[in-house]
Amino acid sequence: MRFDLVTLHPEMLVPVAAGGILRGAQDKGLIEIHLHDLRLFSPDEHGIVDDRPFGGGAGMVMRPEPFARALEAIAAAAGRRPYAVLLSPQGVRFTQQVAQDLARQPALALLCGRYEGVDERVVALCDLELSIGDYVLAGGELAAAVVLETTARMVPGVVGRHESAATDSFYSGPKLGYPQYTRPRVFRGMEVPEVLLSGDHEKIRRWREREAWRKTLRNRPDLVGLSLPPTPTG
Repeated sequence: MRFDLVTLHPEMLVPVAAGGILRGAQDKGLIEIHLHDLRLFSPDEHGIVDDRPFGGGAGMVMRPEPFARALEAIAAAAGRRPYAVLLSPQGVRFTQQVAQDLARQPALALLCGRYEGVDERVVALCDLELSIGDYVLAGGELAAAVVLETTARMVPGVVGRHESAATDSFYSGPKLGYPQYTRPRVFRGMEVPEVLLSGDHEKIRRWREREAWRKTLRNRPDLVGLSLPPTPTG
């Protein structure tokens, strides 16, 4: 699978692309990651990519031409039109299911915004406008890193064992992952649950399923349509 990330700050994404499982996946030829400096696609000789908003307002808005040119260059290099995603606080919520869907695309382009926003015509060039949460970052680079790693993990072979990804939180529905334990068996008075030492795989499976739902109800009741009373203060 090919990933192309278009950004004003490719240096922010270099360590992400060069480390961890992403590095290993590239070494195995499972994925490609290409970083593109948006300024190189500017029609302005000085590499300017933003301008004042029509209608007035604070800040600067990113122009559509550099993004359009970048997507055209990526399509030419990849030999196909990439599935284009704009990282934006106005986008649909990024979830594990979205990552699984994106991982089915042979080529994915992630466009990172900055400043006060992106010209709405850039949205028209894209297949999806995507947000990683209900908050605002200085730019789309960190969001792109999240989408990159989450999606790459869904590409077959990237994670060493498929079970490792399949037991992740949110992978198989709206519940969190089950609690995990390793050595030592006793740590500062806290013991590993006896069932995990029993060797009874069916009992372990049922315990993990029960504890996963228990953690979900405690930490993320919203996933199952519940609401808890507010935490008392004072």
